[in-house]
Amino acid sequence: QVVENFPSDISTGIGYGWACVGKGDVPKMVWSIGWNPFYMYIKKSETTLSSFKDDFYGEILGIVIRRYIQSEKNFSSLEALISAVQEDIEEAERQLDLPEHLKLKDNNFFHLLEGKRVNH
Repeated sequence: QVVENFPSDISTGIGYGWACVGKGDVPKMVWSIGWNPFYMYIKKSETTLSSFKDDFYGEILGIVIRRYIQSEKNFSSLEALISAVQEDIEEAERQLDLPEHLKLKDNNFFHLLEGKRVNH
């Protein structure tokens, strides 16, 4: 349901930025939204790769997308997909360590999420 409620003009592809769950830390993350052609999804989906240590079901997930890395694409094999994901993670790591991206980790947006939960 979350992806279905995204604005229709959000581009599909791979991006990176910062994420926060409730009052937790703000780790680096890589984000994918799209049709995932390798898996032939019939619905648009979203995947967030981050270093969250705890279960965050029912929590508000705040994300600041800093930049898109690339548009989504298909792969000839699972190994090629895994390699591309690893390259995206490495690119995000390098970019998010730059001062212009690092400053967003302390964005006031993340403080607005403190103490909020979603009721299911």
